[in-house]
Parts: sequence; C-alpha cells; structure tokens
Amino acid sequence: MNKELMEALDILEKEKEISKETLFEAIENSLITACKNHFGKADNVKVEIDRETCDFLCYAEKEVVKEVEDDVLQISLEDAKEVSKKAKVGDMLRVEIKSKEFGRIATQNAKNVILQKIREEERSVIYNQYYEKEKDVVTGIVQRYIGRNISINLGKADAILNESEQVRTEHFRPTERIKVYILEVRNTPKGPRILVSRTHPELVKRLFESEVTEIKDGTVEIMSIAREAGSRTKLAVRSNNPNVDAVGACVGINGARVNSIVDELCGEKIDIVNWDENPGNLIQNALSPAKIVAVFADPDEKTAKVVVPDYQLSLAIGKEGQNARLAARLTGYKIDIKSETQAKDAPGFRYEDYVYDDEDYEEYDEEYTDEDYEGESYEEENYEAEDVEAAEYEEEDSGEAE
Repeated sequence: MNKELMEALDILEKEKEISKETLFEAIENSLITACKNHFGKADNVKVEIDRETCDFLCYAEKEVVKEVEDDVLQISLEDAKEVSKKAKVGDMLRVEIKSKEFGRIATQNAKNVILQKIREEERSVIYNQYYEKEKDVVTGIVQRYIGRNISINLGKADAILNESEQVRTEHFRPTERIKVYILEVRNTPKGPRILVSRTHPELVKRLFESEVTEIKDGTVEIMSIAREAGSRTKLAVRSNNPNVDAVGACVGINGARVNSIVDELCGEKIDIVNWDENPGNLIQNALSPAKIVAVFADPDEKTAKVVVPDYQLSLAIGKEGQNARLAARLTGYKIDIKSETQAKDAPGFRYEDYVYDDEDYEEYDEEYTDEDYEGESYEEENYEAEDVEAAEYEEEDSGEAE
C-alpha cells in the first residue's frame, strides 16, 4: 500500500474539499503526460490506480513483431519472450513502464498537471459553495480598502464591496466583522468573483429571517419592504396564524429582535407595520407614526389621496419627504398627502370621497372630539407631545410621493 500517497489524498480531500476520484484522475493524466514527454507519444499508454491501496501501474500496450520499426508501439519477439513466455508474433503485450525512469522535465510536467488540476477543482469548489449562497447573507471580515471599494474576506474567498453598494454613513476598520448580502458570484479564469452589498433591501429581509423564528418557519411573512440605506426602512408583515402578532414577533421582547438588527445596520431606523389587503388600510399603516383622517385609494390608477390633521402634516410627509416616499414604495401607490385645511380649500373637494372605512373614521372622531380641540389642556399637552414626536421631521405645506 502506498501510504504516503493515501495520506496526501486524504489531506487534500479534507482541506480543499476535492474528491479523491478527481485526484486519482489527475494522477493518471499526469503519468500519461509524463510518458508522452519521455517517449514522444503516449497513444498506447494506460495507467491503472487501485483506489483502495493507491498502488498504481503504468504500462504500454505493444504489438509483438519480428522486426521493430517503432519501439514505442512495437516490441521484438525476443524481448516479448522475456515478459511472457507465451508471447507470439501479432499479440498485444503489456509492458510495464517504470515511472522512476522518467527524466526531470517529464516529472516536472507531470507535477504541473496535478497542481493545475488541484487549482481548477479548488476554484470550482469555492465557486459552487458561494454560488449556492447567492442572494443570501454571510458574515465577512473587512480586510483592506482598494481605492473606494472594500475587500471582504468570507473565509475561503474574498468578496468586493463596491462603493455603489456601501452605505455612506458606515465606516469600517480592518478586521471588523460585518454581514453582507451576496449580489452575484461570477466564475472567472482567476477564480470566483463575489460581489456583495450593504444597501440592498434584501439584506434587511434576510436579517429578519435569521433573527425571527416565526419568519423562518413561515408563520409570519414579509410582504413588502422599502429601504433608504443608512436612514430608514419600512417593513410590511403579515401573520398566517391568528394567534400570532406579526409586528410583535418581529419586534421581540423589549425590542430585542429588532434592536439586534438595528445594531447590525449601524443604527438604521426600522418601521414595522401590518400588511392589509385593503389598500386604504395598508397606506394608513405605511404612513405611521402619522395619524390619518381619511384615505381614498384608486387600485386601477395606483394612486391615493390622504388627508391628515393639520398638525400631523409634517410628520406624515417626513424629513425631506422620506416617510411619504417610503410609504409609496412599500404600498406601490402614488400618494398625495394634504392637511384637512388644504383638502377643504381644494376645488371640488367632497369630504365623503376620502372616507374609506366608516369604522376607522368613527374611531378617529372618538379620539379627537371638538372638546379636545377647544380645551387648553389639549393645546398645552397633546399638541406639544405631537411636536416632540415630529421633531425630527421638516415642516412642509403639502407633499406628493411616488
């Protein structure tokens, strides 16, 4: 038994994840190449390797003739008798080739054939391994900056985080661990080229899938997602089990689940809302935390008109229109937001056109009565509280987002 060869193959299979059968084929091809370099041709050379013991036999099939014209393909009867006493003219005889007789150049070429095959298989294994992880999230270690791009080590391969896929507010240091979303894996002559992202909306989705068990097992489903990387993300979720609160499952106890994702995204804010098949209800949820008076949604035109209290207009629109913009992406509707005063002053305005659900509107009336508007306590306490809630948003008169 060739123990040294067996041990070498075991190590290669374990470290490089290259099958032994592939390595055996590489050794066979290398021996045939060595024979070709040594004898000038190797058309009649055969190599057999015992897969159990790693013992190999290299031989040439030669024709027994009286007069030898080509010593590579033919053998004289006298020489054939030394190999086999039963040999006769016209027989095909197996003549063993001693690999130790190969010259230095032939041996070097055989070695190069084996190494080349190992490199090709190693690249193929790495490509297949990461190709299966395409459109998924992996953990990598920041290595170095290449211009404005970042090289990320994923373990067995390096990935490139291009400038266009980086969040402007994020700054990483070498050796720092980060999670990235694999955009694409390309197979190139120099090995697999892996492109990753930190801005893709699917990054947030995959993080929730790994953090929230209810999403992983299908109890809670992520229906839509809208993201402005580094600033805010809106997520619409639906529960397939009436006993499970979709938003609560994603938030976790004391916000543990969502906070771990926020930390991974370097403080990016995440709004989680309930999905609703009714477009009016969905738009109302998407515009949270703003309170909505009424919504008129046109499913055919994919447009919606929204009326909000005067003091909630800036909150509904958001800083630089971000809240309305994300809500439009989340719902797929072009949203026109107006305050109550603006809506009533608009030509042809009919208040009943904007009411999409009587029950919701009645709840609103109960929450905000005329006494609340007239009382000093509302102006001093409630109104100030809403101002604090909307402090981060810039005030605008009206807004339209798509």
